[in-house]
Amino acid sequence: MAFLPLRSLNPSSATSVLEAWLERLGDSLADSAVDRALVCRKTLCEIVYPEYASSWETATEDDKLPTATRLALLALDPRNITLEPEYYAECDDARFQRVKPLLWLWYSFDRTALGGQNVDAGVRFRRLLAPLIFKRCGSNFKAFQHVEFSFGYNLEVGDDVVIHRHVLLDDRGGILLGNKVSVSDYANIYSHTHSIVDQREVTNVQTVIEDGVRITYHATVLAGVHAGTQGMIGAMAVATKNVRPYHVNVGIPAKSITVKPNAPTPSDILSTTSQKVRREQ
Repeated sequence: MAFLPLRSLNPSSATSVLEAWLERLGDSLADSAVDRALVCRKTLCEIVYPEYASSWETATEDDKLPTATRLALLALDPRNITLEPEYYAECDDARFQRVKPLLWLWYSFDRTALGGQNVDAGVRFRRLLAPLIFKRCGSNFKAFQHVEFSFGYNLEVGDDVVIHRHVLLDDRGGILLGNKVSVSDYANIYSHTHSIVDQREVTNVQTVIEDGVRITYHATVLAGVHAGTQGMIGAMAVATKNVRPYHVNVGIPAKSITVKPNAPTPSDILSTTSQKVRREQ
């Protein structure tokens, strides 16, 4: 089997413009007193309605413009839209309103020509926003397009984490992603469940994905699952129970079918786990 590392590409003619734009956006958001909703609205307006970038307030009140155009312009401001988590009873409004403009900026950017499948710009843009949204975000975070969250502020992310396209990270009860975790396209990780009797009865519980875990294509991890170091959840699998370190779990419900050939001895696994627990205490 061939070893195929990612290639490095030469910068394009747009790279310098992109870097200047991201630096300006980063400087704006670095100010703790900045109105994030205003930054979000101005940024999106420059991207999708540049002709109204300097006259947004006037345009939204201009009854000569098509009503749908005015509504679209109004929707650039996160104060004029609602996101699903705002309806959750346990939503911490103070915390959510702090991250909401950044979530709306993230989601909306992915639906523009600048975002979309534009890998380099998208990764850099999301890497800028992630530390301002998440509870914790390590270095070298990489997210592709159309990754969505619940609250965002209950998500802890280690170093060198990669989240691929169309992933849902439901951090309602909290999600912890260790170092070098990889989540493939269309995977879902949950941290809340509903009663089978009354769906209004919700249980929130943290889901833990330890270092080096791979969650592959279209897999689902249910609330409270603990995936051990270097574990793997196969394509289309539904993990309803914990995944042991270095085990490969597949199927519905997911079960262990093999152990990775690079797995250490059981005693080494226990030793590593004990050291990790002591570090976290």
